Amino acid sequence: MCVNKARGHTSGQNWPSLGQQQPQQQFQGWKQPQQKPPQQPQQPAPVQQQPQQQPQQQPQHQPQKQQPQQQPPPQTESTGAVQRRGATGGEAPGRGGVRNQRVLQDIVRSRPLDSKVVKQGKTGTPIMLKTNYFRVQRRDDEAIFQYRVDFNPSVESIKLMHSIIQNLKGTIGGYIFDGTQLFTRHKLRSEEVEITTKESTTGNDYIVKLRKVGVVDGTNEMAFVIFNLINRRAMAGLKLQMIGRNYFDPVAKVAISQYGIELYPGYVTSIRQHEQDVLMCAEITHRVMRTDTCYTMFKQCANQGGNWRDNYKRAILGSVVMATYGRNNTYTIADVEFNTSPESAFDAAGTRVTFMQYYKDRYNITIRDPRQPMLVSRAKQRDIRAGKSELIYLVPELVRATGITDEMRKNFNLMRTLADHTRLTPDKRIQRLEHFNLRLQQSKESSEIFQFWKTELDRRLVEVPARVLRPEEIFFHPSQENYKVTAGDVADWQMAFRNNPMYISIPLVNWYFIVPAGSEKLMVDFMQCLKQAARGMRFQIEDPNRVVIQNDSPAVYVESLNQVVQRDPQLVMCLVSNDKADRYAAIKKKSCVDRAVATQVIKARTITPKGGNVRTLMSVATKVAIQLNCKLGGIPWVLKNPLTSVMVIGFDVCHDTRDKSKSFGAMVASMYGGGCKHPKFFSTVNPHTSGEELSNFMAQNVIKALHSYRNEFAGTLPQRIIVYRDGVGEGQLQYVYQHEITAMKEKLNIAFKDQPNASRLTFCVVSKRINTRLFQGGQNPLPGTIVDDVITLPERNDFFLVSQSVRQGTVSPTSYNILRDESGLTADQLQLYTYKQTHLYYNWSGTVGVPAVCQYAHKLAFLAGQHLHQAPNNLLEKKLYYL
Repeated sequence: MCVNKARGHTSGQNWPSLGQQQPQQQFQGWKQPQQKPPQQPQQPAPVQQQPQQQPQQQPQHQPQKQQPQQQPPPQTESTGAVQRRGATGGEAPGRGGVRNQRVLQDIVRSRPLDSKVVKQGKTGTPIMLKTNYFRVQRRDDEAIFQYRVDFNPSVESIKLMHSIIQNLKGTIGGYIFDGTQLFTRHKLRSEEVEITTKESTTGNDYIVKLRKVGVVDGTNEMAFVIFNLINRRAMAGLKLQMIGRNYFDPVAKVAISQYGIELYPGYVTSIRQHEQDVLMCAEITHRVMRTDTCYTMFKQCANQGGNWRDNYKRAILGSVVMATYGRNNTYTIADVEFNTSPESAFDAAGTRVTFMQYYKDRYNITIRDPRQPMLVSRAKQRDIRAGKSELIYLVPELVRATGITDEMRKNFNLMRTLADHTRLTPDKRIQRLEHFNLRLQQSKESSEIFQFWKTELDRRLVEVPARVLRPEEIFFHPSQENYKVTAGDVADWQMAFRNNPMYISIPLVNWYFIVPAGSEKLMVDFMQCLKQAARGMRFQIEDPNRVVIQNDSPAVYVESLNQVVQRDPQLVMCLVSNDKADRYAAIKKKSCVDRAVATQVIKARTITPKGGNVRTLMSVATKVAIQLNCKLGGIPWVLKNPLTSVMVIGFDVCHDTRDKSKSFGAMVASMYGGGCKHPKFFSTVNPHTSGEELSNFMAQNVIKALHSYRNEFAGTLPQRIIVYRDGVGEGQLQYVYQHEITAMKEKLNIAFKDQPNASRLTFCVVSKRINTRLFQGGQNPLPGTIVDDVITLPERNDFFLVSQSVRQGTVSPTSYNILRDESGLTADQLQLYTYKQTHLYYNWSGTVGVPAVCQYAHKLAFLAGQHLHQAPNNLLEKKLYYL
């Protein structure tokens, strides 16, 4: 193996040198003696909790239609809304700290404190970047005491809880109360204290029991829960409105009246220990709100007639709605109960009351339509485990839908209008972040919160060292290296196909084109451009067999496919008038499940010449030609691959749109071996309903990929297996670490038991949807930019990579968290190899935000979950048919 000690790598077999080892850093945000090791957070003992009934809470009991002389329907369990509460002499989110426990849930220490592994690389041109982080620090090492709070008699109203605790301020001093736990700088007189107090508004006496749980200091990860509570309380001082998990500014909302929506600007923040310091990540976010209520949607569907109930459910199920009362909580709609209305009754504290009366008494709201069907939302599993019931009932006219529908996404003008407000350029994003920091510093209430808790928020954005890797070389011919281009600073080589062939082309000779009657000229014009583009890439495309259909219904396409596949075609192209999902699904089911034939579906609008000029179709024709070649088994381009025996695996998950209890996990493997310079592919997808099923399928599918590798490369197995795991949700990291990797490693050990070398597994979690942003002088960093210090995490072997270029807005880096690494590669080598993988997604002549195998896996999982709803035919597993 060659070692290149110079800055910037040279494409090919040369690998960057190993960097110097760095000592592991201690937590620095809360000043503590350095020799004291981190402790595990102390948790309060479990206490039986009663369901909460609060101003923002939904009725918790089974509704019953009020009709005289009728038997009430069977009672089913329902619940109040998910609550997030807390206070510093006021309020903040998180019953029992649930909201902020998320800070702790994803801490998986895959890099021990005494690790000798060097995670910082050295290859590339060094630069400095700004980030969207601010340093946070307490000014002294004063401990904070943590107490469990219980009320006697029990209290369900959060407003009442805060009122009672506020009465104790003279005894306990300043505090943070999150609904179950109380944090204070003052140690109480004993481990367990009972205080009797009279609540002023009700005049009732309450006994408040405070039981000491532990002491929180800088070596305790619970400290970051407190940091987040302090910060969120300070944000409340800015008069922002909490919607869901984040704070938004309704005063600064942008009305887009022509589309019936409003755009709320807001902030996403989180505080945790990073490499040297405690940092707060702050990101600008936006929330789309509809100006009308869900009742409007209900009436529109009802007025359409026909099967309006199904239409209403299709429109509302899965959408996120916001209550127009209380704390404006958000809920995901799981069902519509047409037999339940605001006139239905439920049990409220032992008394039967209708929804109409409940909202009138609690909020002084008069419901106008007493017969509208109720919406149903399901509580989160953690709330159900905490003793809350499963169902939440919502009145359509009292909730507004958030977000945008699929139909809205198809409206180009609407999406462009939204993008004008949400796609902030790097310089504007920096300005917004600095203004947010200034507001926190200048707000009287916010600054008092920070001062009382002796907490400082640095005014400057954190700067980090970064490195920019040299652009990769793209090769278009297996034997002539002069057919190559550099990816360039924007990592885009689309124009290179005008003068270069594809690396491997499969002649397209026996194929069919299904076209609706009246669109024949459109097809002929497009075929002229397609063949011209293919000739420039040395790709042989013969004229297709034309099949003209009289209408474009799904059944007609399926019937035509049935006839065509009898002739064993290489590929079938289908021209469609629009992007109706049922037609597309019918075509793909027939070709991917019932039969194993490659298909290309193309919309008439896509191949309609602009201004009647056929030459305007050349760009589209080039992209389609590349897709066709890939689906036949061709390879458009390659990079020099320094690992000669390796299997690179991508994994992603997509929910089934028809069966909410089911998801599809897709695995795509690219395989190199036997001196072959281009990859061989293998793919498979499985439905699953639980994490355990998913783990088992993942391990089994890796073994299937190994069998495919053995068949491709003369019975050998790869020296290295690199897994890029996408689709890991919040709080799932521990499960992936303990179960998925373990199951995979056990299967690999069995598969390699007769091999001279054991399996060398690298398992990396890929996260694209993160809040980290990087800025280079008010601009986006170049593709190939790596950050592996300062804002990375001390318990992880991780790095950030900017692999793509964007023309609008701010580029999002991708986070790579290496949970297991047996590859023997240095940090430099693994970072470089990961960057190489982002160049190999053949549906785009440029880099993508994740390794290509992850993008392929996403496409396959999406196809299965959105359209097929079942596993595809195994005969397709070696082709990129899902592009």
